[in-house]
Amino acid sequence: MDFDELLKELRKNLLVALGDKYSEYSNQSKKDIDAFLKVSKVKLKRWAILLAEGQLTEEDLEWLVKSQKELLILEALYQTAVSKIALGHLKNKIIKIVIETVKVAVLA
Repeated sequence: MDFDELLKELRKNLLVALGDKYSEYSNQSKKDIDAFLKVSKVKLKRWAILLAEGQLTEEDLEWLVKSQKELLILEALYQTAVSKIALGHLKNKIIKIVIETVKVAVLA
């Protein structure tokens, strides 16, 4: 598993998810996603390795990634008065994409 490739794929998947609904904020959204990945990079790498080695279950990975949700700050969307409920749903979608992308990269 090449972790740098995993990060690139993850970034691409997250930007697609944001672009689908919030394309007018794509420049700031890219910064928000990059900031989240930068803050989470070390942990994601460690968790991916542990998952690959069988020391983490898929459920463990899900719980750990969900614990990063509060680090995900979507500043561009927050400043545009997108509702907190909509931001919460988007954060959940992003977390789900992170989990699925890591699983596919590691367990495939």
